[in-house]
Amino acid sequence: MSAILLKALGFIFIIILGYTLKKLEFFESKDYKLISKIMLNITLPAAVITAFANFEKGNLLVFVALLGLVCNIIMLLVGFLMSRKKDDSTKVLYMLNFPGYNIGSFAMPYVQSFLGPFGVVVTCMFDTGNAIMCTGGTYAATSGVVSSGEGISIKGVIRELISSVPFDTYMVMMILSSAGLSLPSGINTIASTIGAANGFLAMLMIGMMFEIDLELSYVKQITSILLIRYSFAAIFALLFYFCTPFSLEIRQVLAILVFAPISALSPVFTEKCKGNVALSSLISSISILVSVLIMTTLLIIMNIG
Repeated sequence: MSAILLKALGFIFIIILGYTLKKLEFFESKDYKLISKIMLNITLPAAVITAFANFEKGNLLVFVALLGLVCNIIMLLVGFLMSRKKDDSTKVLYMLNFPGYNIGSFAMPYVQSFLGPFGVVVTCMFDTGNAIMCTGGTYAATSGVVSSGEGISIKGVIRELISSVPFDTYMVMMILSSAGLSLPSGINTIASTIGAANGFLAMLMIGMMFEIDLELSYVKQITSILLIRYSFAAIFALLFYFCTPFSLEIRQVLAILVFAPISALSPVFTEKCKGNVALSSLISSISILVSVLIMTTLLIIMNIG
């Protein structure tokens, strides 16, 4: 347990370090964008390549991608049903902040550190389904309901997916794996060295982005949204852990992933739908704190790491 706790505390320390250095003006306010570019386009893809290096394909993993999609659709419907009699601003807030999981820049480093390469592969599969909704699917549905968004087509969603380097890496590595092919060992060695930096950069970036400016008028909505989101996450976790035919390792990863924070794109799409972007950003930041606590607790309970 002590080793698990030390790893988790290490991640938390890096987040605090990033936040503290920002407040001390060691970083410029927008420096996180450079870290984000490095992480999403270099270290995260490298971590994915490393994870697939010794991966033996299993047909059941295809269903993991479907679960990532289904979880988002269920939460989108919950958001719609719970806000159907409310104003458009509330509809936008619920429909864009109930679904969506921050996998690449938050959950992936956790899994990479505690569950190793196979855990990363499972996470990639889940994020394949999750990404379809996070990059435009949820926004398309929401803007259609409130009729105040800028509009997005299926072609637009596909374009967003294809332009995502991590998603492209998932696809290429899964195709190679399905065909029984692998990259040269030299490439895997280099990727392993680069990918090892992913966890540090991801947590540092989160700390640099983290900001809480709480207004009392927001407390009720914040509490409601987070309570509902994490209650459903608990239901999903129990179902995945106890009621699916996957191996223990896959079930453990899924139980952790559903507690990932709100997608970083949720505030972006909230703004596009003319919703309360300040409140959405605040909820997203608070969800990071909640997820750190819950995911760390789960790692200790399941004795992972």
